[in-house]
Amino acid sequence: MTKIMQNRQISNVELVQRLRRVRPRTRTQLRAYVRAYLGLQIPARRICPEHDSPLDYLAYAVLGRTGASGPLDKFSSIPGGSEDQATSTPDELGLSVPPKGHQDLIVWANRGGGKTQLGAIASLLECIFWPTCRVRILGGSEEQSRQMYKYLTEAIEHGYGSYVAGRITAKGCRFVNGADVQVLAQSDRSVRGRHVPRLRCDEVDLFDPEVWQAAQFVTQSQAGIPARLEAFSTMHRPYGLMHELIQSAPENRMRLFRWCLWEVIEPCVDRICSQCGLWRDCLGRAKRADGYYSIDDALAQKRRSSESAWQSEMLCRVPHRQDVVFAEFHPAVHVREIAFDANLPLYRTIDFGFSNPLACLFVQVDAAENVFVLDEYLKSRTTLTEHARLIRQRYPFPVAASYCDPAGRHTNEITGTSPVTELKALGIQTRSRTSHIRDGIELIRSFLAPALGNARLCIDPKCEHLIRAFQGLHYRRLGNGALSELPDKDGVHDHVIDALRYFFVNRFGRQFDLRERKY
Repeated sequence: MTKIMQNRQISNVELVQRLRRVRPRTRTQLRAYVRAYLGLQIPARRICPEHDSPLDYLAYAVLGRTGASGPLDKFSSIPGGSEDQATSTPDELGLSVPPKGHQDLIVWANRGGGKTQLGAIASLLECIFWPTCRVRILGGSEEQSRQMYKYLTEAIEHGYGSYVAGRITAKGCRFVNGADVQVLAQSDRSVRGRHVPRLRCDEVDLFDPEVWQAAQFVTQSQAGIPARLEAFSTMHRPYGLMHELIQSAPENRMRLFRWCLWEVIEPCVDRICSQCGLWRDCLGRAKRADGYYSIDDALAQKRRSSESAWQSEMLCRVPHRQDVVFAEFHPAVHVREIAFDANLPLYRTIDFGFSNPLACLFVQVDAAENVFVLDEYLKSRTTLTEHARLIRQRYPFPVAASYCDPAGRHTNEITGTSPVTELKALGIQTRSRTSHIRDGIELIRSFLAPALGNARLCIDPKCEHLIRAFQGLHYRRLGNGALSELPDKDGVHDHVIDALRYFFVNRFGRQFDLRERKY
């Protein structure tokens, strides 16, 4: 009897190992597989309107669809279906075919929402079930890249060690079926030249814009595996990279997956709603949840955070504005259509650039010193001669003054000229006044929200770059997490704000007793 029991035990172990090699075919099978072999319970319920569940993303990544369970899911006691189904049609390591029709996707989720770990699980399952699948992981920082890879290597320790070929290193690992995973550094050089079916970009809101641009050319279909780029992030910044990705998702045919705290919080079973600190946001949602996130942890974090940070970081609503330079700016107050008034003086203000765009704003000021930004001009990789022609063509009226970056008077060692002297030769005489960046920012703020009276700065809606810059320019974060006193030179929002700053410093900067130079 003992020998028979031992043989039966061995048989069960072999069955479990064989079932590990059977590819899940439906949502329920996938969820049961991850629970049985990786020890993770993936939340499957969509709690908020228009949100997704974490399982929706994983099902799309691994199965190519997010739809309801199929007929095989009636056998959910054993991952992969019933024992007969699993043993009669074994979809074993190296025999499966990846689903077709995948498209690039975005995962927008809360802090602690499991997006990084889910990306790691998807990477493991793709490498296990899709021979020669090549996955690359790119984080917004080196630490973020390592975090997703760390989740993957920890998952391998749950009985997948025999699937790995060779050593697991700090930068990547290979599988016996030819699949592999590598970690990329957050640098243009590391990204360029790579061509693989899968690129998972974690915390894209922290990406360098040039690295993100280079990442667009990494994915390439190989060996029947369709190419796909996946972008994961919490939306940290108004008008940052994540915001732009989400806004352009339909146009770029990117599938958006979005979930917040309520899709991942643990079920609430013994709390009185009216006495709960989460009630105002929860409204009973946690009663229907099937997640893992501790309610006590959520309460503690809400007590520690600001309302704006809580809304964006945990509820995936509007981004918080605590690091935004111009929190005083509100489109409803400062944006309206403006007509050119021939009776008011016209000003031009310029920030020089070549690879980054040259920015020029057209501004008028009335007798009460209200400022009206009529229009904007931005163009990169263009000669000053062409810039001058286009700027004069945009508003062919007498100009009271043209202001510019003081650095524009520095002489180029090769040409022996400076931008301001070149513009003067082209018929645009400029003025510049040296100042501290903080002084110009405070001047702009004083017009956005005066201590007394109404706002004195108005912007026409066609100044799209300037409006975005007001909402997106943020302070640079230091290594210790604190905010710098200076804005981040992100190459996106700073140029057009610099142009506006030169206008205010020159036109209204007398209070700083700064020297003015005319060229």
